[in-house]
Amino acid sequence: MLVVVTAIVFAVIGLATAAGGAKLVMLGGSPYYLIAGIGFLLTAILLFRRKGAALWVYTLVVVGSLAWAIWEVGFDWWQLGPRGGVIILLGLWLLTPRIRRPLGFVSPSGEHYGARAWPLALACLLSIGVAVYSVTQDPHDIRGNLPGDAVAANPALGGNVPPGEWHQYGRTPYGQRYSPLDQIHRENVASLRVAWQYQTGDVKLPEDVSETTYQVTPLKVKDTLYLCTPHNWAIALDAATGKEKWRYNSNSGMNPDRQHQTCRGVTYWADPGAAPGSPCAERVYLPTSDARLIALDAANGEVCSGFADNGVLRLEQGMRYNPAGYYYSTSPPVAVAGKIIIGGAVNDNYSTQEQSGVIRAFDINSGALIWNWDSGNPEQTAPLPPGEFYTTNSPNSWSVSSVDESLGLIYVPLGNQVPDQLGMGRSEPVEKYSSSIVALDVNTGAVRWVRQTVHHDLWDMDVPAQPALVDITKGDGTTVPALVGPTKQGDVYVLDRRNGEPIIPVEEVPAPGGAIPEDFTAPTQPVSGLTFMPAPLTERDMWGITMFDQLACRIEFRSLKYAGRYTPPSLEGTIVYPGNFGVFNWGSVAVDPERQVMFGMPTYLAFTSRLVPREEIPPKGADEKGSEQGLNRNEGAPYGVYMGPFLGPLQIPCQAPPWGYVAGADLRTGRVAYRHRNGTVYDMTPLPLPFKLGVPGIGGPMITRGGLAFLGATVDNFLRAYDVTTGDQVWQARLPAGGQSTPMTYMAGDKQYVLIVAGGHGSIGTKPGDYVIAYSLP
Repeated sequence: MLVVVTAIVFAVIGLATAAGGAKLVMLGGSPYYLIAGIGFLLTAILLFRRKGAALWVYTLVVVGSLAWAIWEVGFDWWQLGPRGGVIILLGLWLLTPRIRRPLGFVSPSGEHYGARAWPLALACLLSIGVAVYSVTQDPHDIRGNLPGDAVAANPALGGNVPPGEWHQYGRTPYGQRYSPLDQIHRENVASLRVAWQYQTGDVKLPEDVSETTYQVTPLKVKDTLYLCTPHNWAIALDAATGKEKWRYNSNSGMNPDRQHQTCRGVTYWADPGAAPGSPCAERVYLPTSDARLIALDAANGEVCSGFADNGVLRLEQGMRYNPAGYYYSTSPPVAVAGKIIIGGAVNDNYSTQEQSGVIRAFDINSGALIWNWDSGNPEQTAPLPPGEFYTTNSPNSWSVSSVDESLGLIYVPLGNQVPDQLGMGRSEPVEKYSSSIVALDVNTGAVRWVRQTVHHDLWDMDVPAQPALVDITKGDGTTVPALVGPTKQGDVYVLDRRNGEPIIPVEEVPAPGGAIPEDFTAPTQPVSGLTFMPAPLTERDMWGITMFDQLACRIEFRSLKYAGRYTPPSLEGTIVYPGNFGVFNWGSVAVDPERQVMFGMPTYLAFTSRLVPREEIPPKGADEKGSEQGLNRNEGAPYGVYMGPFLGPLQIPCQAPPWGYVAGADLRTGRVAYRHRNGTVYDMTPLPLPFKLGVPGIGGPMITRGGLAFLGATVDNFLRAYDVTTGDQVWQARLPAGGQSTPMTYMAGDKQYVLIVAGGHGSIGTKPGDYVIAYSLP
């Protein structure tokens, strides 16, 4: 009876595998699954007939599968496992006496002999041996060292920030995410312990949009930490103890049309003309998700009524269209030269009648408009006259800008014009400035230079990250003021920040065509000499927990349109790789200005997009909330778009891991020194498994002079420290919620603290929370 049941199992597997394999062959894919399915069916037939030849046939299945798997992926355990796991388990089952004995024969003397099993046993042992060996290998790992010696003895860090403080989102106007502190270093970091923990009380609510996230990097000025929360509270804490000093609730309310509910940081400014201790002599500026900018007294959290309209600047002014919830600032503005300069996030793919992406500079004391730069109307930088409007849907800057005060330039990372996937009808200025880094004159808003990173962007490849400014020493000893700009597509642009010209070469390479008839694609796209762009996906990169969901992903891969990076959107469905999360996102990279190296977290997760004609888009449901995944309606455009991660039947990525790394590069040469898997599946599976798969993440790193990089970000809830020279992990701490924010460090008294906010991220599903956690040495 057991043999019959086993035969049925083999028959079902064989039919399913052969049917799927036949479909894959018809799509131009691998014939393996069809052949393997036939092997399962032959084994089933022989089992039904109780023939010992079943073991011989299945031996061929095992050996053939092993040879095919090694030919496809080499000795990569995470790819070999799904290809052979089910096959080897079934082979071991066939070797059990209760299956093998009925397949044998009876001698003339009546003695029962089981079927000969040694060929199958050897095949299974060989496969297990290959598996054990492959566990010790990592073909994706790059091992090497970054230069250990300082190139610059007294590097420019930007601004006038005391070593033990953190005054801006990236610590200084240069956005380096680098601290000159070294009390915590590679030799003692293992002793880090929680010094204090604080909970804000701002937690994710059932009625919140899915993209409710906690991404704040607090500021540390004198003895106080300043931070904001997802629902736009501003809070001040004692830096040494975490004790609350004050809090302010902006009452920004709830709106289901918001795409994001988050706050990445506040802006600190001290008025040089105010008497010390006078009201609002030091200020904290809080951006809100209902498009306001609020000035608060840094001493007590009270509103500075002299700014704008009783302390509140409303950012919807000058917009032709103003749908509530479609426009707000998620990132801290820049305070420089008596001005506060701010952009705004515009909802992706909601409508063709949304707000402008204008960048504006206001008087930091009064809130009066000084200049405006609208990428759809770039020549008009004088304040817009009453009755005129900024360009609807012009490319916006939702991330953080950097400033070089000595050059008088602000460096703005720009996004795309929505709808992101539809490029028809874009104006000449939009085509020029979309998905670029733009240098604007701090005093006038005039464009000094522009460097575009994607031509005619159809993939939502905004420049997402704050550029890092660092002076680079060339081989001849001269120093060049540089800008390091990470991008979603994996290129890291190293430019002369005076003029935007490449320091590390940039070349144009041919790009795929095949856009819908109403649109077009750029014939070439730029690629930096320093790049973390992934190799193009192939069918053999498809993955799954078992051979069955891997087969489903292979069929899906062959069914979708894909010709490599920049394959245009289509009605059939297109693979977008790198995907919308990007190789780098708003967390940017950290640079060490002494050693002139960078540390980052490249992430690789493919997405899919499918254009939907307007007449096929279903009516809007009452329960729909703002999201970048699923159906993006593009109201007013001829097409909507379905988009989201490229997932298999079990809702895990169709592409094989690793999905996330830590990596280090030399900014002087453009050489990638190392790349290591980062993060485990500890919080991705029902069981807390510590397997270091290399998982996705979103967030950013910071570097210290102690030779360490600190990074949370991954979908497992840990804060980790790495040796910047080698990239090796040297410490980790378990977090009570997702750590999708960029950590920072500071001194309080005689102690160095490392701090991270753990509050989770809606898009990647990490645990929400409201924790602020500081670590120090005992």
